[in-house]
Amino acid sequence: MHVIKTADLTGHSNPIFSLELSQKPGILFTGGNDKGLVEWNLADNSFIKVMFPVPTSIYTIHCPTGYPLMFAGLRSGEVLVFNFIEQKITHRLRKHIKPIFDIKSSVKKDELLVASEDGTVTVWSLKSLELLHTVQVSHDTVRSIAIAPTEERVAFGCRDNRIRIFDLNDYSFITNLEGHTMAVFALQYSPDGQYLMSGARDAQLKIWDAKTYSLVKNIPAHMFAINHILFHPTRPYFATASMDKSIKIWGADDFKLYKIISREKGYPAHVLSINKLAWNGDHLLSTSDDKTVMIWDVTF
Repeated sequence: MHVIKTADLTGHSNPIFSLELSQKPGILFTGGNDKGLVEWNLADNSFIKVMFPVPTSIYTIHCPTGYPLMFAGLRSGEVLVFNFIEQKITHRLRKHIKPIFDIKSSVKKDELLVASEDGTVTVWSLKSLELLHTVQVSHDTVRSIAIAPTEERVAFGCRDNRIRIFDLNDYSFITNLEGHTMAVFALQYSPDGQYLMSGARDAQLKIWDAKTYSLVKNIPAHMFAINHILFHPTRPYFATASMDKSIKIWGADDFKLYKIISREKGYPAHVLSINKLAWNGDHLLSTSDDKTVMIWDVTF
């Protein structure tokens, strides 16, 4: 496996917490502790524009498949809804008053799930943008959401060290997964639905059987918090991003470590915490507290 950096996207003046590929190929959105949400062109790795101003930090961005919408979750608890056809913010989802940490959507149910520091996850209709349910997941922050490929189950990573599994059909509680010793920051189901990966502030990567919920493997993957886990869209690999300023690429079948992208390994990599990743084909995009987005060309 060979990795080469092909671009730096610079222009943010503060840490970047989120990046999301648009539904439209070749477009990237980023947001963080800045005054706006930014659009980039991945064809020539150029800045396009600031999409809209924001009153507080953007912690998460989500572009749901099949809808001309983008959702931005703010530190204030508000979710801004940008409509690409109308080219403006058309709705503001105001239910939470504490920070929004993750937003995901169910294609099958046409529903949007919003996770907050208040311990609840709100469920909204993607068609009408009306509030459908408020799910009390935890008494503390819900940091991350992962929806199983079959969309039968949803996992929530919480600040109380637990992963909570719910039925996505009726939002009934199924079970707790316990094992992490610190807040669970990252969750991702494998594309085949066999495993659930979790990463936490304890720097451990845990691999759970998605059917029996038993722990398959624990890997002391990083030195500090694991901020994001992301499977390659087509190849049997996944990447982890950490506060330890490294990205690691792992085998999805053998759980072996194949590549470390860091300054220690001689790469012109991030100098501060790496917060979020995106796969654009075989290009891995990463963003950091160091105010940059980096694009890595990975040859498998």
